[in-house]
Amino acid sequence: MLAERLREDLTAAMKRRDELATSALRMALAAVQEAVVSGKEARDLDDDEILKILSKQVKRREEAAEAFRNAGRADRADRELAEGEVLAAYLPAALTPEELQSIVDEVLAEGGFSGMAAMGPAMKAVTARVAGRADGKTVSALVRERLAAG
Repeated sequence: MLAERLREDLTAAMKRRDELATSALRMALAAVQEAVVSGKEARDLDDDEILKILSKQVKRREEAAEAFRNAGRADRADRELAEGEVLAAYLPAALTPEELQSIVDEVLAEGGFSGMAAMGPAMKAVTARVAGRADGKTVSALVRERLAAG
């Protein structure tokens, strides 16, 4: 299970005194633990839910790095990006633009989606198929483009 792997990797990073990996993995595990205890009662998360959390953590690191760069703090920006890379190693490989277009076209054809009124259901279907392997903004833009054209 992915949560166990994260904990094992954290222990290994601590033993080899890898401060960057230790920091990134601790924050990721804290986010996972927060999700476990959120709601009315604690529950176990499956790997897909943990991947979503890790994806959000990577995105946060990218946004923080951009903010630090804009503030003239290149050292902090580089650290945020490095932590993001540590966490990105746990995510499935990202889809190429061609693969993403193919999936969007396939899902829209299978579901018979057409016109902008179908944007919500089309996005839900495409997002399920993409499963975190592409940025949501990119997927949304592509679906919107296809629906407007078709």
